[in-house]
Amino acid sequence: MRLTSFTDYGFRTLMHLAGEPGRAFSTAELADEFGLSRNHLAKITQKLAASGIVETRRGGGGGAVLAQPADQIRLGAVVRLLEEGQPLVECLSVKGSACTIDGQCRLKARLRAAEAAFLADLDRSTLADIALAPASAA
Repeated sequence: MRLTSFTDYGFRTLMHLAGEPGRAFSTAELADEFGLSRNHLAKITQKLAASGIVETRRGGGGGAVLAQPADQIRLGAVVRLLEEGQPLVECLSVKGSACTIDGQCRLKARLRAAEAAFLADLDRSTLADIALAPASAA
């Protein structure tokens, strides 16, 4: 299974926030560290904020912080959120597919089961399990 870069950078962001829960990280700071555009990281942060995983604060000392304890954020839930609308393969799309063998294909059910197993495995871990150690502790 391959995750999008949107999810990859979402996890990187969350790992930083979980590693230093008392500190707010600015989009600019994280984007610079990741070598990513600020606009792209802002979209990721907005999606995480809209779901209630992070909270954003404006102004001096502002930035993104976790809105929930890291040990309550399941990795599978993060993937489901950030990969929303990104089916594993075209035939699993909510919109349907143009597959010519749909209806005869026995692969589709196996792919659904594999995706469910992948997410179930991630649900056994939390953000606390993968949090980065604070820079001063490294």
